Amino acid sequence: MPSPRIIIIGGGIVGLATAFKLGRKLPSAQITVLEKEAEVCRHQSGNNSGVMHAGLYYKPGSTKARLAVSGIQEMITFCREHGVPHEICGKLVVAVDETERARLNALHERGHQNGLQGLQLLDREQMREIEPHVGGIAALRVPQEGIVDYQKVCEVLQQKISARGDRVVTGAKVTRLRSRSNGWLVQSAAGDFEGDFLVNCAGLHCDRVSQLAGEKREVRIVPFRGEYYKIKPGRQHLVRNLIYPVPDPQFPFLGVHFTRLIHGGIEAGPNAVLAFAREGYRKTDFNAADLFDALTFSGLWRFLAKHKRMSWEELTRSLSKQIFCESLQRLVPDVRRDDLEAGGAGVRAQAMSPDGTLVQDFCFQQSPKALHVLNAPSPGATASLAIGEEIAHKVANQL
Repeated sequence: MPSPRIIIIGGGIVGLATAFKLGRKLPSAQITVLEKEAEVCRHQSGNNSGVMHAGLYYKPGSTKARLAVSGIQEMITFCREHGVPHEICGKLVVAVDETERARLNALHERGHQNGLQGLQLLDREQMREIEPHVGGIAALRVPQEGIVDYQKVCEVLQQKISARGDRVVTGAKVTRLRSRSNGWLVQSAAGDFEGDFLVNCAGLHCDRVSQLAGEKREVRIVPFRGEYYKIKPGRQHLVRNLIYPVPDPQFPFLGVHFTRLIHGGIEAGPNAVLAFAREGYRKTDFNAADLFDALTFSGLWRFLAKHKRMSWEELTRSLSKQIFCESLQRLVPDVRRDDLEAGGAGVRAQAMSPDGTLVQDFCFQQSPKALHVLNAPSPGATASLAIGEEIAHKVANQL
């Protein structure tokens, strides 16, 4: 096939990175990215805290660990080459008491297994030299992590795609996928598009797009909203860079933390609550079809039954600023309720299995004429260029 026509559904950072990498891997390919919004980077890619994750938390040997470790290096190089604002500021993972020390040591070992460089276990005095207001008894310093403007990354990727002669079509919500013997007819709000191969990078709607393509929807996207506060300007000295908790293996989410933003300010959060819409960035956002889809999924009820205490704690943290503040005080005791002002929110495109477990690894589903990215939440943005390379390799092999 001398000039394959490839259609990518989804103009977030993973879809754009995939188009960019496919253009390099298959120079003769004609690539079209279809984005349903009026501009790219409107959802997960544009509503996160901008952290570059080095691959500390992920199971050794997993696709997520492998692509996070290579992806952050590739993202740093890309930012340097194209003038994207970024900074390698490092991160502290803090053990607040003796019960967390063993988990901190295990995290240190996992980081080494995943190939991270320069990890340091710190005592209380050493960690307070880096973050003077931090609480706890010990910390793991992760010097490779940093912050970045992912929206600017997407802008540069879009420019690179267009410069190669490929297309990014906005306002192109996909309504129907028709499989043909030689490829696909993609019907969208921006017209019909024909292609030989389909790549589904639809993020919050990837399971629905795979179903449109005739795949069985075994895992489902269950939208969890992460809500943030910001530290008021006069109190931002309490946090210098990135302060994270030691994750609890019994709970599926990381927990609230502190992030310095690349364009200034300190963000605190997020919690994790069920959103009543897949694009529900506010508590009042509601989509009947999205909520019905979640509530009729047996996996959600099994998840809630398995994590009753955590679910209740996340809900109360969402409803009570004081409780949210108390969670933050475990890491930085000097933070006060009056230091917090309303911040933004993001919705995590998290795949869930019918048994109620969250899909932990990146998930790619292949068929003869299509590839579906069914799970690429954090560190999906960090690893986006590496994910794009992985997809490009798979597509090139199939073509």
